[in-house]
Amino acid sequence: MKTKWIGLAILAAVVIAAALYAFAAEKTQVTEANGYLGGEKIGLLEDEEVQDVFRSRYHLHIDYARAGSLEMITADQTGMNYLFPSNQTALELYEQVKGAPYRSEIIFNTPIVLYTRARVAEALTAQGIAQRKGEITTVDMEKLVSCIEEGRSWADIGLPELYGDVYVGTTDPTKSNSGNMFAGLLANTLCGGVADKSSVEAVLPRLQAIFQKLGYMESSSSDLFDQFLKTGVGAKPLIAGYESQLLEFAVQEPETWAQIRDDIVLLYPTPTVWSSHVCIALDETGAAVIDALLDGDVQRLAWEKHGFRTGLYDAPGDIAAFGVPGVAQEITLVAPMPDAATMDRIIQSLS
Repeated sequence: MKTKWIGLAILAAVVIAAALYAFAAEKTQVTEANGYLGGEKIGLLEDEEVQDVFRSRYHLHIDYARAGSLEMITADQTGMNYLFPSNQTALELYEQVKGAPYRSEIIFNTPIVLYTRARVAEALTAQGIAQRKGEITTVDMEKLVSCIEEGRSWADIGLPELYGDVYVGTTDPTKSNSGNMFAGLLANTLCGGVADKSSVEAVLPRLQAIFQKLGYMESSSSDLFDQFLKTGVGAKPLIAGYESQLLEFAVQEPETWAQIRDDIVLLYPTPTVWSSHVCIALDETGAAVIDALLDGDVQRLAWEKHGFRTGLYDAPGDIAAFGVPGVAQEITLVAPMPDAATMDRIIQSLS
């Protein structure tokens, strides 16, 4: 009889252990989430600390395919749980094409800025196109656009060593968000305010002429920024990009940054536009991705290691921690982007 009870006790212990193991396994099972995102956010999603938060707190592994903000809206979304474009225009376009998403949230923001080299910044300042106040350098967009439209050469503004006319290198506005947003910023400048469907038609030929001068354009903001850093002032004298790109580079590549720090200049257009990185959930798993991205530690890491201004860090107090001169404490001179219908017209004209 004693042996029987011992056997039953062992059997019960095994059953309980198996149940506990199954419960623990179910609780820690990691769900795979797939989606499209812009190349400027790849560093964030591949950050090991960020991945650890996703896995340990939300039981998620967030995988991705790189795509431009506009491309992902019309791309094949089979098997995708989320889209992570870099502006709200993409969300408006999604709503027009697909209807209301399962869920959407702005995860963080970053302003559109210009990047150049010290000698170019000095020439732009001498011409009154750029202005330096303290450590912050701004660019008067009306004066810059006038310089471009007049066909002034780099030599005309004191840079005879550079070839051709003054221009701003950008990504393809029909594919990439940074190019798309810079096109919206140019349209605003040409219209003398926020461009809309009634005002944009008159300036489209001028906008087309500006972009026609650029020739080949990268389809990814990360590729353009990488080329700017690698090819030097002769190939890429002045480009448009995200503020976060330089901040992230300074954190991730400190040795390289120390070598080029004194030559890279960040310029804030006046006005600029915010790039609002909005996550669009296509289903329940995509909604879990949004929750994970809004986690307090992920938001902190997005700022401290990748330079994205978040709801908690939109006016951060630790700018100096990046070791990047000329970063604005707050972004104040900001214009709204043209609405989705106007941007669609702009993109059609540039296609």
